[in-house]
Amino acid sequence: MTAIRITTTRTTITPSAVPGGGSPSPKLSVLTLEALFDAYFDCRKHKRNSLNHLAYEMELERNTVQLWRDLESGSYEIGQSIAFVVQYPKIREIWAADFRDRVVHHLIYNAIRPRFEKSFIRDTYACIPGRGVHDGMRRVSHFARSVTKSWSAPAYAMKADIANFFNSIDNERLIEILGKRVPEKWIMDLIEQIIHHNPRLDVIRQSTPEMFASVPTHKSFMHAPSGRGLPIGNLTSQFFANVYLNELDQFVKHKLKVRYYGRYVDDIILFHEDAEVLNGWYDEIKDFLYDNLGMQLHPNKKWLNRADVGIDFVGFVIKPGRTYLRQMSLSRCKQRIRAWEKKGALVDEHVLAGLSASVNSYLGMLRQVDGYNARKSVCCGLENLFIRADEGYTKIGSKHTKVQKRP
Repeated sequence: MTAIRITTTRTTITPSAVPGGGSPSPKLSVLTLEALFDAYFDCRKHKRNSLNHLAYEMELERNTVQLWRDLESGSYEIGQSIAFVVQYPKIREIWAADFRDRVVHHLIYNAIRPRFEKSFIRDTYACIPGRGVHDGMRRVSHFARSVTKSWSAPAYAMKADIANFFNSIDNERLIEILGKRVPEKWIMDLIEQIIHHNPRLDVIRQSTPEMFASVPTHKSFMHAPSGRGLPIGNLTSQFFANVYLNELDQFVKHKLKVRYYGRYVDDIILFHEDAEVLNGWYDEIKDFLYDNLGMQLHPNKKWLNRADVGIDFVGFVIKPGRTYLRQMSLSRCKQRIRAWEKKGALVDEHVLAGLSASVNSYLGMLRQVDGYNARKSVCCGLENLFIRADEGYTKIGSKHTKVQKRP
């Protein structure tokens, strides 16, 4: 086999008009090896040193060229998935595709993201660079101040939640929506293969049977009805879900003419000076979801109240003059520190890295709000963990740890 020399620099693709898209987008009528390597570089950013990534990177050029050939010939097949259960912030299943398949997910995402993002409304906050939970918190805080005229006038906020969102996505409707802006046949063929793929037939379960049984049936992808549902955990699932609910966003903004509206995944929030207007919008949104997307609003998760009583959104509580992290999230951080302290065991670099990443994540969230005292409380809790440490990363000085003298 003739050796193929590959350079590891990112490529720049000349933009051109996309039929039906109405905006510039890369020329992707033909799959290129360069685009596949770009997808690999994006995929590995948050998967460095994982076993799947290391196995793939050991023969990077060979694996990527073979993947390119499989995609070109139409012989590409989706591999084995890994499924496990997480309990925080709420219990749910997570499905992780093989690293090779995640490269394909990034290939599709890189190809179609620009044309779809141009159609998204400003106040969609999930799976869009620069528009995550902090952006959502700041925008909703701005809405609250605007509708209440800086908290000087009465106004109302309403929150709603879509029932069993990921398991309710209609696969064929999703394909139809995506097809309107994806004229490239090779991309649509991959999209349909991913949407129609059933990972339940070839999966490694990394959680115990008891953990899987603890997931409510209606929330479990294991029990999703045929022709519906996307597995939580894959990049394509997150992005396709956003595309699917963009239909609702367009309806709310352009048909209902709602000025103050935001959405984070399936969590919806609206503001108005009149509570009856909000109730009317709720009914129209409920009808649109059922008639056009085959979904329902959760009957027990409608919340409507005066905006100044406090708005709980994306993990933050917004009140007149202040915004703070939800108490449950802060308590979770402190519980992790206390649980680690009680172990009284040797500390390796991986444990330290995990603890550091977790604490820094909470401190980062607290820096976005009025969280000085909360940050101080977290940092004071950390002091007890490292009163003194030796060169072997041993915790010394904790009341739960016996100090051993060196020989």
